[in-house]
Amino acid sequence: MKKQTPQQIPLTYEAMMASIYESKQFLTEKLAETDRILTEKFAETDRILTEKFAETDRQIKAVNKQLGGMGNSNGDVAETYFRNSFAKSMFFAGQEFDHIDAPLTRKNRKLNLQGEYDIVMYNGTSVAIIEIKYKVEKEVVKRTLEKMEVFKKLFPQYQDYAIYLGLAGLSIEASAEKEAIEQGVGIIKQVGDTVVINDAHLKVY
Repeated sequence: MKKQTPQQIPLTYEAMMASIYESKQFLTEKLAETDRILTEKFAETDRILTEKFAETDRQIKAVNKQLGGMGNSNGDVAETYFRNSFAKSMFFAGQEFDHIDAPLTRKNRKLNLQGEYDIVMYNGTSVAIIEIKYKVEKEVVKRTLEKMEVFKKLFPQYQDYAIYLGLAGLSIEASAEKEAIEQGVGIIKQVGDTVVINDAHLKVY
């Protein structure tokens, strides 16, 4: 018996266009759904990252604030310690001083100058300017010399006085000490419960 071949029905133009339209509509809907899902995912990711960045920034600011507070606290400890020490002795550069200002601030509007000094001591012929830092670094030596030049302009009444400079610190870098000695600036340290002054190399400014 002869096997019959299934009859193939030709695809009309209308049927073909309808199939293409359905496929296009299906793809359009799928793309729209995919785009919606991706948009929601990106929005959620962006929200999470924004919150994480904000939290990280808050933590960094909190740490910086704590570190700044510690730095200020250390600076206050150093200033209090050395000011009290010099207020009792008023001795530097191998001589005694009669008066002490700790601290001293002067502003001259005409000269557009302002100076702040941690300790300034006076007698009839000399002035001693002591800069205090918790940690003395090499750059502090240069700034101390610059502040001394400003002092001369702010206090012209001491132009004929011998001016001596000192750097006091609870911690002094070796490079800073070497630079201070070369520039003729005294070094004041805390050794145990004692203040030790190295001023044998002092220069008169």
